[in-house]
Amino acid sequence: MTDDPRTSQPTSFPSEPSQPNPGFETRMHTKPDHGEHSYVGKGLLEGRVALITGGDSGIGKAVAIAYAREGADVAISYLAEEQADAEETKAWVEKAGRRCLLLPGDIRDRDLCRSLVERTVSDLGGLDILVNNAAAQTTNDDLSDIDDDDMQGAFQANVFAMIRLAKAAMPHMKPGSSIVITTSVQAKVATENMIVYAATKGAISSLTIGLSNLLAPKGIRVNAVAPGPVWTPIQPIAKDPETLETLGQNTPLGRAGQPGELAGAYVLLASREGSYMSGAVIPITGGMPMY
Repeated sequence: MTDDPRTSQPTSFPSEPSQPNPGFETRMHTKPDHGEHSYVGKGLLEGRVALITGGDSGIGKAVAIAYAREGADVAISYLAEEQADAEETKAWVEKAGRRCLLLPGDIRDRDLCRSLVERTVSDLGGLDILVNNAAAQTTNDDLSDIDDDDMQGAFQANVFAMIRLAKAAMPHMKPGSSIVITTSVQAKVATENMIVYAATKGAISSLTIGLSNLLAPKGIRVNAVAPGPVWTPIQPIAKDPETLETLGQNTPLGRAGQPGELAGAYVLLASREGSYMSGAVIPITGGMPMY
């Protein structure tokens, strides 16, 4: 691996097939890099407990691996059909010597949001870090293509579930706890064929600031990470093979990011290293501007 950020990871993804929802890492031809062989922990989260939604693959998987290597026990939420991906994530967490709780289900179910927190607390002994990461992505060619049920589902998964999870987590979180949220560069650039997804991500960015203002007096920090194009199973869902092949080449660094390249930011925001950070949105976009 080179240190040159332009070439340190793949710059194209030839012959990558499209996938139906929800997308599976096990079916991707070019496997993402979650830091399995590169992330080295420093004990920054020793003794902590984290709940990560969408922790079976992609960014959530990279965060789960990093948190485990930093000393945290991890619960991951995912759709039941993603079990194979979740089992692989669990294996990496346990290889790091930490406990991993698998919690299948659809976070659009409000009762499940409460259950995820309750199971984490009862099985792992508490909750110090909530990573609101799971998201549904919809695309459109025109306004007429936007399905009302899909639109409502996207807001249920991407916005409402985050609020419900934060609400359920609050009684268990002590000063020094943190909430880390995944938004997107789409919150600012709002690509014309992703307007519902972009709208949810804009709401998430505002939610980050609002929750920070609300919870900072309790000693709980709330921050967000805004990824650009990252090589995860969400990409083959939304894009055709021709688009996938050149994913990220329009960024200043000329390539897509890998999930493992984002994990350090999630560690920073959850640990004492980020103790004076709250209400921040950190762009990790390959140089694409957000502000």
